[in-house]
Amino acid sequence: MGLFSCRYANAYANPSWRSPGEWRERISGQHTGPSPVDRGRVGSKHHLITDGHGTPLAVLLTGGNRNDVTQLIPLLDAIPPVRGRVGRPRRKPDSLFADRGYDHDIYRDQVRDRGIVPAIARRHPARHWTGYLPVGVERTFAWLHGFRRLRIRWERRADIHEAFLKLACCLITATTQLIVLAVVLTVPLSGPTPGR
Repeated sequence: MGLFSCRYANAYANPSWRSPGEWRERISGQHTGPSPVDRGRVGSKHHLITDGHGTPLAVLLTGGNRNDVTQLIPLLDAIPPVRGRVGRPRRKPDSLFADRGYDHDIYRDQVRDRGIVPAIARRHPARHWTGYLPVGVERTFAWLHGFRRLRIRWERRADIHEAFLKLACCLITATTQLIVLAVVLTVPLSGPTPGR
């Protein structure tokens, strides 16, 4: 009898675990849910918000069955203060670009109420096209899932998986900052070249 067989047997012996939600959380871990694309197997979903360069600002971990649009406001709330120019650190972006998964009028109004201009692609692009450009966030997701530990969730505990997720975001942030710095240093300055 293997390890999982023992746990199943112990779970049936304890009557307090009999509900399906508690059973799934006990066996699969927190922040998991049936994946709609993987025949109902339990899985997790990473929600990410980045700046224009693809630097991760906030990341959330939810169950695989959570809708993307429900995590829009918690993602905006999770953005930490960003230092930059002299003065107060910025706590919110000027505008928000999002794909069709976030197209819902209620959430669009909530983003507007926060003083952020929403540029969310519509589900029917023939009627309205907002010009969504997924370059930065899609590249960051590709880098994020380039880490084998995050591509497939091996940990049952959500805090351990979130720690690996945030560590990967730190590495991606360092990489994107180096790329931005390299681009800034290689772009020639306008005006006459010194020494000529």
